[in-house]
Amino acid sequence: MQNNRTKELGTAPIGQLLVKYAVPAVVAMTAQSLYNMVDRVFIGHIPDVGTLSLGGLAVTFPVMNLSAAFGAMVGVGSSTLISIKLGQKDYHGAERVLGNLVSLNVIIGVLVGVLGLVFIDPLLTFFGASENTLQYAHDYMYVILLGNVVTHLYLGLNSALRSTGHPHVAMWATIATVIVNAVLDPLFIFAFGMGIKGAAYATVLAQLFALVFVTSVLSRKHDLIHLHRGIYGLRMQIVKGILGIGLSPFCMQLCACLVVILINKGLTRHGGDLAIAAFGIVNSITFLFIMVVMGICQGMQPIAGYNFGAGLSDRMNEVLRKAIVLGTVTMCCSFVLCEFFPHYPVKLFTDDPDLTAHTISGMRIIVCMSPIVGFQIVTGNFFQSIGMAKRSIFLSVSRQLVFLVPFLLIFPEMWGTDGVWISIAAADGVAAITSAVMLWHFYYTQPGRRVPSIRKESVLRRVFFHNRVTP
Repeated sequence: MQNNRTKELGTAPIGQLLVKYAVPAVVAMTAQSLYNMVDRVFIGHIPDVGTLSLGGLAVTFPVMNLSAAFGAMVGVGSSTLISIKLGQKDYHGAERVLGNLVSLNVIIGVLVGVLGLVFIDPLLTFFGASENTLQYAHDYMYVILLGNVVTHLYLGLNSALRSTGHPHVAMWATIATVIVNAVLDPLFIFAFGMGIKGAAYATVLAQLFALVFVTSVLSRKHDLIHLHRGIYGLRMQIVKGILGIGLSPFCMQLCACLVVILINKGLTRHGGDLAIAAFGIVNSITFLFIMVVMGICQGMQPIAGYNFGAGLSDRMNEVLRKAIVLGTVTMCCSFVLCEFFPHYPVKLFTDDPDLTAHTISGMRIIVCMSPIVGFQIVTGNFFQSIGMAKRSIFLSVSRQLVFLVPFLLIFPEMWGTDGVWISIAAADGVAAITSAVMLWHFYYTQPGRRVPSIRKESVLRRVFFHNRVTP
């Protein structure tokens, strides 16, 4: 049965496949966004300290990004490699990748969690926590780091579900975390009087619940690819393949840490804790739409990866075109909502008039480039989906480091808090132009205008075609 599910990636109509794989991923990613927003909505309404708690929560973003960077490196790298192996009919190899995903997530999850706990206060202070917000940030992040292994395993195995032909199961697992988190949040925060620490406990317990469910699905013996003894031993060739492909999202998350440090410092200097809290709200709202686009990309990933591995370039090109259209429409919706009706989403997080004004002002500036951001996200993920890590890494790093960092160093000195918001919008615009140039180069500079073979990506050639005949 699972064999038929993977074979359809190379035979079924692309539009039908993209709907089948993208809709569950979009629902799952939207649910994940809501999952992150739930904490902020409840925390923002804690009596007397809601605004400061939101500021403390915003400071944890870079620490969580740093942890997520390692998880994304393993999860995305493994799921992409599994898709390509399935396209090559290398089912044993795909199963080995699944086992190595589990082992790597346990090892890295423990190391990152322990190091984070040891240096938690210096990290939070470095990332922008003030005397007023440090305690709130510490309380939340301490619990999150205790459950770091759970988070890594849940996200990694959920990605593997989509690559092994279970997109709907991955969707329901994510929705389950939202429901459990939404139920536990008010219980722990208000009924038990745990405040922001209660939100963190709710988050970890919701992920633990989903991890048990996901593990049970991937352990079913009748599935072609499943968890079992003998696949968990780390193999250097597989580890290199996972980390090589996953280096792009790792770099993106790592750069995000640096960027948030600069954003927090710029906002603290020019707007104080109120501006930091405003950034946390803006991030939550805009992130919802970005996660929808990421869901579209996740639906595209197994289709593009399979057809690239099978040498079916026309089908790969078609799924890219359709994903770009869907991503652009999504981000245009973000532009309309945040530019013309910003009060409605902001009201969910706070009733404070000063914080509301700061948030709306910043959000309107940030989303001015939203209509072209969808194209930029899809393009970067496309290169990652077909295993061309160099191109994906370049697009990820250039947006964060080459464009955004210089803007953050210059614009706030000229326009204060508005300069921080302008920096983010300007970087998005330049990154989208760069993505267009890279995509044009990919298609139109090759002899006969044919898509280049993965064999030209020498770094990954040994991983994908070791002892095999290339398609």
